[in-house]
Order: sequence, then structure tokens, then C-alpha cells
Amino acid sequence: MPAASTLTATSLHAGHPGQSVLAGVDLTLRAGEAPVGLLGASGSGKTTLIETLSGALKPTSGQVTWNGRSVHRLRGKERRAFRAAVRFVSQYAMTIADPRETVTSRLELAAKEARKGGRTHAVSSAEMLESVGLPENFLPRTMRTLSGGETQRVALATALATRPEILVLDEPLTAVDPTMRGEIAARLADVIARLGIGTLIASHDVELLQRLCPQIAFLGEGRILATGTLEEVLAHTEHEEIAELADNAAEAVRRFA
Repeated sequence: MPAASTLTATSLHAGHPGQSVLAGVDLTLRAGEAPVGLLGASGSGKTTLIETLSGALKPTSGQVTWNGRSVHRLRGKERRAFRAAVRFVSQYAMTIADPRETVTSRLELAAKEARKGGRTHAVSSAEMLESVGLPENFLPRTMRTLSGGETQRVALATALATRPEILVLDEPLTAVDPTMRGEIAARLADVIARLGIGTLIASHDVELLQRLCPQIAFLGEGRILATGTLEEVLAHTEHEEIAELADNAAEAVRRFA
């Protein structure tokens, strides 16, 4: 049996011109393991970490590896395999570049990328939509006619279309109607568990992370300050950022405790 696919950040430092954001992050995602939540204050570096994990941003030191190979150095066939096996859903996934693009064409493009990456499957576009709670009649719709929440759900379906080994989500349900978030979270949890997808969910939504992630990593001061269950992480009030979030999240934690 092949080893589980692994995405690892080791002593990771990264940032933008004139700005250091990450200052020694260690994090491992492994296919088949329970989802990990990435929590942190606005501006703590969650999106920078995800950009570096994807290879879009080059580390200033340290490294990100996929199955032992440097993500930033992947080229050609290896890069295509990585992009099919490790899927990223950005918080900017609602951007529509082509006004003629339909839900079907977006899902078919994802399936094509999967085949190029050596991942074949027999899952229909309708089944992909069903996994995020959208009916088949959405397939011919143009992307620009969708609401923000519907677009986010199509983005999730697109990521799942390759049947990835690892899934990285950046604020995945912010535009979804609050009354629907519980249902979509439950569907997402079912797909992740059924397919054994190693998942990282970065979000300000404490309730979403409490529903989906048995383990939480708190990002602050450029590094992971605490890991554990949500309650265990929020108990680390010696860190000012965690103490502030613990106060703000108290009601949500009680509801799902």
C-alpha cells in the first residue's frame, strides 16, 4: 500500500516585499487524517501560509514539500500531478474571468486537469454538485448569474472533482447563507471522511471549525502558537491574540461543546 500523500511546511519563513509574515511555521497535512483548522486573527498570515503551501509564493527560508519534493521546484508532469492531488480553494474563488463560463465548463475543466495529473474517476458533474448541495439544474447556468454563496459551493465542487488527496480551503463558506452553512458543512465533512482527504480549513468562522476540525492550529506572531482541540487551543490565554479570540468565541464554543 502506497504511503499517504503528505504536504509539509518545515521552519517556514515567508512574506511579501518589505514585510515578513511567517517566522518559522511547522505544519503537516496527511491524506486519511482528520481535518485541521487554521485559526488566527485577521492579518496573522493564514492566506500567506496557504499561498506558500500552493507554491504561488516562494519561501524566504524553510520549505514546503509534497511527498518529500519541494513544491516550489515542481515542474511539468510533477507539477500537474501536484495540482490534481492537492487542491486549493481561495477566498477569492468568486472571481469570474469569463462571463460566458458555465458551471459545467468549470467542472469539466477540473476533470481535465485531473486526467492530466494522472487522476481518473467516473464521477459526473451532477454528482460533484450534489456533494455541495446544489441541484443538477445549475449545470447550464453561467457563473456570473450565481450568488456569492452558490459560487463558493461550485468552487468547492470543482476542488473535489479531482478526488484530491489533500484539500486546502481559505474561508470556504463566508458567502454562503448562514442558514445553509450547517448543511453544507455536514456534506463537506461526509465527502472528506468518505474519500480520506487530508484537509486544512483556514477560517474566522469558529463554529465551522468546531463542526469540521477535531484539531486546530492557531497562527499568530508568524508561527503556530498552539494546537489541539478548539477548547484546548483557546485555553492558551497567555498569548494575547488567543485570549482575545477566546473572549469573542465563548458563545460559539458553548453551543458546540
